[in-house]
Amino acid sequence: MNGNPNVDFGERLDKAKSYGEVWQIVKDSVAYALGKRRDSMMLFLDDLPLQLGAYYPVGTNNIVLNRALVEIVEENLSDKTRVNALVYNLLLHEYLHALGELSELGVRKQVVEVAAKSFGENHIATTVAHKSPWVLLKDIPLGPQIGASRRIMEIVKDFEKTDKYIV
Repeated sequence: MNGNPNVDFGERLDKAKSYGEVWQIVKDSVAYALGKRRDSMMLFLDDLPLQLGAYYPVGTNNIVLNRALVEIVEENLSDKTRVNALVYNLLLHEYLHALGELSELGVRKQVVEVAAKSFGENHIATTVAHKSPWVLLKDIPLGPQIGASRRIMEIVKDFEKTDKYIV
């Protein structure tokens, strides 16, 4: 990071073009704000009920992100930074669970702490952290047809770049 990390994290999130790039920002911001890191995580996309943004199956190295929710936000918000802020917050929340914080209240507090320290109070990622990712959905009409579908769960390739392998 050059100079002010707030600028660096914000610029990186604004320019991120993939789940892997957002994920690297999540890991770097947690390392910066909390001094913690965990490698070898995998991301799966699945169509979940809209009230569930993502989940971490305890004891695994997996995060499952709600593909339908991300697609709805992408289709209705032309601002890529807002979409990235949503994905960042959902991944950050689950990453903190993977780092051992199982309390929902504890994770919510840490999400705000990490975002505020990494991005500053005025960045959309911090606003989403304070208000919850669903703040981005407030003006999007969600009809009864939206929700879990029959698409198959998919793994995100090139999610985490690592030279470590589990044997």
